[in-house]
Amino acid sequence: MLAATLGAALAFGAPAALAGTDPVSPSGSAAPAPAPVPAPAAAPAAQSAAWVAGTRAYLVITAPGDTTAVRNAVTANGGTVFQYYDAIGVITAHSASASFATTMRGVSGVQQVGATRTSDVPADAYNPALPANPAQSTTPSGEPVRADMTQIKADQAWAVTTGSASVKVGILDTGVDDQHQDLAPNFNAADSASCAYGKPDTRTGAWRDVGTHGTHVAGTVAAAKNGKGVIGVAPGVRISSVRIAEPGSSLFFAENTICGFMWAGDHGFKVTNNSYYTDPWQFNCPDNVDQAAIIEGVRRAQEYAESKGSLQVAAAGNSNIDLANKTTDTESPNDSTPVTRTITNACLDIPTELPGVVTVSAMGTTAKASYSNYGLNVIDVTAPGGDSTGIYSTLPGGKYGSKSGTSMASPHVAGVAALLASTNPNITPAELRDKLATQANDIACPTDSRCKGTTARNGFFGEGQVDALKAVGSTPPPGKYFENTADFAIGDNTTVESPITVTGVTGNAPATLKVGVNIVHTYIGDLKVDLIAPDGTAYTLHNRSGGSTDNISQTYTVNASSELADGTWKLRVNDNARGDTGRIDSWNITF
Repeated sequence: MLAATLGAALAFGAPAALAGTDPVSPSGSAAPAPAPVPAPAAAPAAQSAAWVAGTRAYLVITAPGDTTAVRNAVTANGGTVFQYYDAIGVITAHSASASFATTMRGVSGVQQVGATRTSDVPADAYNPALPANPAQSTTPSGEPVRADMTQIKADQAWAVTTGSASVKVGILDTGVDDQHQDLAPNFNAADSASCAYGKPDTRTGAWRDVGTHGTHVAGTVAAAKNGKGVIGVAPGVRISSVRIAEPGSSLFFAENTICGFMWAGDHGFKVTNNSYYTDPWQFNCPDNVDQAAIIEGVRRAQEYAESKGSLQVAAAGNSNIDLANKTTDTESPNDSTPVTRTITNACLDIPTELPGVVTVSAMGTTAKASYSNYGLNVIDVTAPGGDSTGIYSTLPGGKYGSKSGTSMASPHVAGVAALLASTNPNITPAELRDKLATQANDIACPTDSRCKGTTARNGFFGEGQVDALKAVGSTPPPGKYFENTADFAIGDNTTVESPITVTGVTGNAPATLKVGVNIVHTYIGDLKVDLIAPDGTAYTLHNRSGGSTDNISQTYTVNASSELADGTWKLRVNDNARGDTGRIDSWNITF
């Protein structure tokens, strides 16, 4: 799902192993994969005494609940417990013993044991180096709306909502450059971490990019609407980085994916984007003891995240194969020496083929992207992934560039899901999946025998191309639109105002003036919120209701027909109690 960037000045995002397929050039043809290049680190990791050559990682699966007895058995049989999750009965164990897996399979209470790699666990796992924090370039003002955003009508959806800051989207990827000028306004460091090697690392910066892929994906989801660079599908939501790629190889092993999903569930991510497959197997087959354990471990973690309210969106892959008719895998294992093997539909590309995960194919402008995987009853929806031109988005160091792939399509869908969650605060993952299907615009099969199904649902496009405007349940409000996206801090017992200067609107404001408010603040019962007209008249929008509820993300209708439209309007927020603070994140007026 990784793709090459566009143009000689833009290097490939990362080795092919990142997503398990060769990078895809914007034209859709396969490009040669560069040799893996380790990402620069702040300091080299010292080799730990706990690491020895031959150390391998295993998933030990038992019943959910207290895993103490099985963890003790791991230690007693030549292994160490690296991480464990009682809630799903999954233990990540390390061992250099060739007989470890066989021995553990005979232990009472152990249901499955599987190696997650065909290579050694890197010594860096025991003392991880922090990724580099790149110096930042600056970009002049200017934020043109891109073709991929108009293709899914995101630009029209922004007139209804840019998304709620209470909606968290997790970017499970190579990491995210949180200092980037277009990502920093929406970045949520408190819920970011590294899950490389399968254990959460919450040190500052552990979540940063070890390539370029994750930063590019993050920009498509939620680059800020700040007058420069690019705009994401949902520029008002919050993004967190969970780095699950390991440095150097940029591989996403099962224990890393499990850690990422558990983190997503425990940290309230409404949506996660997954533009990768779980290495080292492009397809995991249940008749293989190792791969069966991988399927079960990742499945349990995904179900845990979903049970906590998180929807997973995933890229379908770039091999131009029919996922509904699998026959051969030539790319696995990608952490040692790939072999050609015969496979069936029982073998799964995970996480994208797990139950509950939204599987996304890629389109060019009007057709399936040449590289995109497909498959009837496998693909759920489609979105722009770039073909001849690529998708333009953020890159580390304050930079921008283009990439093509299903990796680029998936974050468009994650962004639309975030808009849906913003306008439906109590929506469940199952309801989100349903709404993603119903808002999509049907696309008929082209004259291509590979495309099976109907116009309503087929193997190339699933339920159709996502439509951000339909997702937010409205047409754009008529009239001129004005917005202030600058942050204004709301302190205890203080009053703060955010201004918008309206020009070019003749006569008075309408009786149905639309005022969109996005305030991030715990305990909104502390707050009084007023719209202040240019002549100083106050129109109360919110008056200390809501009690301990967090955040205000709402559009109000105000009868302002007695007010001249042109002039400076203000959103005034008064905090009336101690103990809770926040900010005006953005607000807008539509005449």
